[in-house]
Amino acid sequence: MSTLRFKVVGESFKKKAMAVTKPTELTSEYYGKFAFNREKMAKYLSKETMKVITNVIDKGMPLDRELANHVAAGMKMWAMEMGATHYTHWFQPLTEGTAEKHDSFIEYTTAPGGSVIEEFSGKLLAQQEPDASSFPNGGLRNTFEARGYSAWDPSSPAFIVDDTLCIPTVFISYTGEALDYKTPLLKALNSINKAATDVCHYFDPSVKKVFSFLGWEQEYFLVDEGLYSARPDLLLTDRTLMGHESAKNQQLEDHYFGAIPERVQAYMQEIEFEAYKYGIPCKTRHNEVAPNQFELAPIYSETNLAVDQNLIMMSIMKRIARKHGFRVLLHEKPFAGVNGSGKHCNWSLGTDTGVGLLTPGKTPEENLQFITFLVNIMMAVYKNDALLKASVMTAQNAHRLGANEAPPAIISAFLGSQISNVLDKIENSTSEEAIVMDSKKKMKLGVTHIPEVLLDNTDRNRTSPFAFTGNRFEFRAVGSSANCSAAMIALNAVVAAQLLEFKAEVDAKIASGLTKDKAIFDVIKEYIKITKPIRFDGNGYSEAWKVEAKKRGLDCETSVPVVYDAYLKPSTIEMFKKVGVFTEKELQARNEVKWDTYTKKIQIEARVLGDLVMNHIIPVATRYQSMLLDNVYKMTQVYDKAKAEKLSAHDTALIEKLSEGISLIKNKTEEMIAARKIANKITNEREKAVAYHDIILPFFDVIRKTVDELELIVDDEMWTLPKYRELLFIR
Repeated sequence: MSTLRFKVVGESFKKKAMAVTKPTELTSEYYGKFAFNREKMAKYLSKETMKVITNVIDKGMPLDRELANHVAAGMKMWAMEMGATHYTHWFQPLTEGTAEKHDSFIEYTTAPGGSVIEEFSGKLLAQQEPDASSFPNGGLRNTFEARGYSAWDPSSPAFIVDDTLCIPTVFISYTGEALDYKTPLLKALNSINKAATDVCHYFDPSVKKVFSFLGWEQEYFLVDEGLYSARPDLLLTDRTLMGHESAKNQQLEDHYFGAIPERVQAYMQEIEFEAYKYGIPCKTRHNEVAPNQFELAPIYSETNLAVDQNLIMMSIMKRIARKHGFRVLLHEKPFAGVNGSGKHCNWSLGTDTGVGLLTPGKTPEENLQFITFLVNIMMAVYKNDALLKASVMTAQNAHRLGANEAPPAIISAFLGSQISNVLDKIENSTSEEAIVMDSKKKMKLGVTHIPEVLLDNTDRNRTSPFAFTGNRFEFRAVGSSANCSAAMIALNAVVAAQLLEFKAEVDAKIASGLTKDKAIFDVIKEYIKITKPIRFDGNGYSEAWKVEAKKRGLDCETSVPVVYDAYLKPSTIEMFKKVGVFTEKELQARNEVKWDTYTKKIQIEARVLGDLVMNHIIPVATRYQSMLLDNVYKMTQVYDKAKAEKLSAHDTALIEKLSEGISLIKNKTEEMIAARKIANKITNEREKAVAYHDIILPFFDVIRKTVDELELIVDDEMWTLPKYRELLFIR
């Protein structure tokens, strides 16, 4: 009982909830304390500067350097009052994370003696020059061509972490290509604003802007830090590459929405207190389905801001977890046999006049607008299902998509019976008709002290990757570790492109003599017929759906490297050009990054798996086998041959199983290493990624299956790696 495993298990059981100092003020009084939001700008900027910067943020007006100087002066004053001594351009390279390089505010003065002053100019605020060759760039930058630029995004508030002022920025190459997630996201949001605003003018000419909104739901696991440190696979890959299921996992469904464990409650409280200081409106927290799995979600925000807040939140979660003796796992499938983690992205559109474009209206005119946007979104999803899947597919998320708790690796859309009935009625109508949506119905429960329950116009379908949930679509296929931008870039871009096409068709019909409403109605009716294959309200987990989806012509590809091909289809390249989000060169470069990242993820996992097998599993199994052999031998020294064989039959059977298992995992590990060496010689990034998917990855399941069988055989006291029952149930 002296192994590291039992030591950390014992220490974990002793841990108590950490005391959390609660703020003495109301949440509303310290909310946004660390963010240079509009309230702070109004205090630290002149009225003239505030007026201009508001127009820059709200109306997209250009930002001149003189204005940047004024903003920088106010921002520096606020930051230094908050204790900041450094600043950094905070950007989102193609690593799924964030990047920052800290510079001090100090500069030499012109006075003799080498004295310094605190300086922060508009030039430093507006632009910096990180090394563009050291981040993933897909060949856009050579190692000897290092120049790249980060440029301030005024629409996302600067914020302070510890002693550093963090300024959200885009990141582009010297030749202008995007090297990050924010640049194309801002372009996609700009394109959907323009396209959707033009369509809105059919219904309300006063609309000046359409916003894309995002409300993310962040699922995660918590593991005691001691147990985490005793699992090299968690330490290096964020998931367990081996481990037999616990006798009890999630089958009783007793963890979901259950009482939050005391240590976890303290952790949740502190991350909420911290998040509020950054203006992140945390709203919901609860236990998720799997043991030691949890979720938090904020109130929705404008998409660009929501993405930044999610990245800040993931950083806060990791930082605070260490204080509470936890490690937070954001991997999509850290444990086999229990639910993985997603980041459901609730997406909607709304106007500057306060109208939700995905909210059913009270009049036929309002409902025609609602149906117009709904059907165009369906059309965009139908035409770009492969692209949307590619936008969420990663080496990590591939373990979750299609499993029995996540949307399948097939994109379909759920609308619910009422919306589906309305679309069917429009499709079968012979003339323009008023579109009437039922208001919320009431359900009487027959219990006198329970109030009537208002029914939404649609149920929820948790098996659908893209589900309409009343006033928004829930893109459920996004992975928990992902930067939401990847999915939001694709979704906003395809909808923008579709709205442009829709408007062109409607305008052509109006020009031919049709009334506006008749033209809209006719185009919508045709779209409803075309998009029927993407509509599916049934069980997306079923095998029957996979067969049906293939018949409907939907993309059913599951190989991650091949799924990425969707980005380079001629129609996709043309679509992204049309809405001004990506050039063909940028798309090719990003795919190079995706293929390279996939290869490296599998490569690292293969190395870790090989190390665990050779340095943990085989030595332990061999040692236990030796104990059994010694016992069998001693039986022959005490009893006659027949009785010795009878008494040691069980041990002999175990010895055979151990011998077979040790031999298999050793041979398969050696085969995997040899296959990896061959794959590493491939120079084409796509071909190498495909080789790792098709040849290397299959070894994982074969090796794991045998290792997990050995775990059940080997003496528990000899097993060095913390087991699932410890990782998932020590709270």
